[in-house]
Amino acid sequence: MGNAKSREVTLAVKITSELENALDKLRQGWKEAPSSVPKGLACSETKEGQFVLVASEAAFITLPGVCVIKGIGAVELLGSEPAFEEGAKSKSLVLKATSDGWKFSVKFVPPIVRQRNA
Repeated sequence: MGNAKSREVTLAVKITSELENALDKLRQGWKEAPSSVPKGLACSETKEGQFVLVASEAAFITLPGVCVIKGIGAVELLGSEPAFEEGAKSKSLVLKATSDGWKFSVKFVPPIVRQRNA
């Protein structure tokens, strides 16, 4: 049996100016004092200089139509499909600041489906 591989799904979102300001404030705080980043969040920068924020499973929750990031704010999810499969493990929310604006995605390990012999 092979190992389960993680998947990443891009989210269609509507971001508010309040959330964008909170993310910019977090980015600035991280640059000045990396220890100021709240627990469950990890910040980094790509080689191209893009800010990346990763929220662990404990730092965000996905509800129908919205994703809430603890200590930062909420983002409206567009579309009616769930962001990840029911039973998925090791979920993390990835936010990347790009030249086109913020990109949101969810990385997860899909549930293992075992088929038994009849």
